[in-house]
Amino acid sequence: MENLNPYITKALNAGMDHAIVVQTSKIYTAPWVRMKCQFGCHRYGQSHCCPPRTPTPDEMRRVLDSYTYAILLHRNWKEGLQRIDAFNDAVVGTELALFIDGYYKAWSMGSGPCRLCEKCNISGQCAHGSKARPSMEACGIDVFETARDHGLPISVLKDRKAERHSYGLVLVE
Repeated sequence: MENLNPYITKALNAGMDHAIVVQTSKIYTAPWVRMKCQFGCHRYGQSHCCPPRTPTPDEMRRVLDSYTYAILLHRNWKEGLQRIDAFNDAVVGTELALFIDGYYKAWSMGSGPCRLCEKCNISGQCAHGSKARPSMEACGIDVFETARDHGLPISVLKDRKAERHSYGLVLVE
């Protein structure tokens, strides 16, 4: 989709290592992905952006099928939660730029659990609804298969100091 090229360029200029247009039919969902959240993340259920408050893999597949394209964003680095926060800000910024330019269906997912609040008010409304987004994994997206299918690097973190590959996705129509 050539008319997305300015957003690709902007994302690359903002520090992304890769920004590519993908067909949503090539974004993979699987039920096991959310199990990794439930039985592997200490933040499970503690945020509006975490399961069980996020779309199930079946719901996410239906959402993906209501789009034709997405922009898959990748950033590679070593250490640093602030960098993940900056990455997620850039993902949401790409969504906002697309929306303002008339892509009214633009919606994004970032990387990792939301860290915008020290403690999420899960019984009330999200305090950062304009910036808070679930991760791809929280919505049942198999980021490993999706990244690898598009020729992008990804690996399991062996320790906290290992090279990190963060991915975000902006759905756009």
